[in-house]
Amino acid sequence: MLERQFERLMYLSRWILAPIYLGLSLALIALGIKFFMELAHLLPHIGEIAETELVLVILSLIDLTLVGGLLVMVMFSGYENFVSRIDLDEGSEKLSWLGTLDTNSLKNKVAASIVAISSIHLLKVFMNAQNIENDKLLWYVLIHLTFVVSAFAMGLLDKLTKKSY
Repeated sequence: MLERQFERLMYLSRWILAPIYLGLSLALIALGIKFFMELAHLLPHIGEIAETELVLVILSLIDLTLVGGLLVMVMFSGYENFVSRIDLDEGSEKLSWLGTLDTNSLKNKVAASIVAISSIHLLKVFMNAQNIENDKLLWYVLIHLTFVVSAFAMGLLDKLTKKSY
């Protein structure tokens, strides 16, 4: 009897995650505000801005967009995996991947997203390479390669463990 109550309480404690996932939606709002602030800073100066600077700003906007997508993916799949299934009304728009990402798939998608975000940061650094010291450039590349190798290793381990079952 005590064990059953303890297990029920422990199982119900998963709902502690629900406000955390809701908090991520607030972070998504903050990201959207930052996106449009960057865009508002860019548009009045579009005629006078250099092409390289324009590309750097666009890369920053892409970066913010990728982080936003990552937030949505973690919010929804994390909620569905750890808290409760998302029940949408019949006929309402449902994301095609909703309910299909287990924790391993989510982990691999997060790793791939981090590599994509890191790639954009690295491209921004290379576009401004003349203003950055060589040893810093080396560190940027090494950090990026660490993300790439880590994502590859996680994907490989996931593939190997799926084959063994």
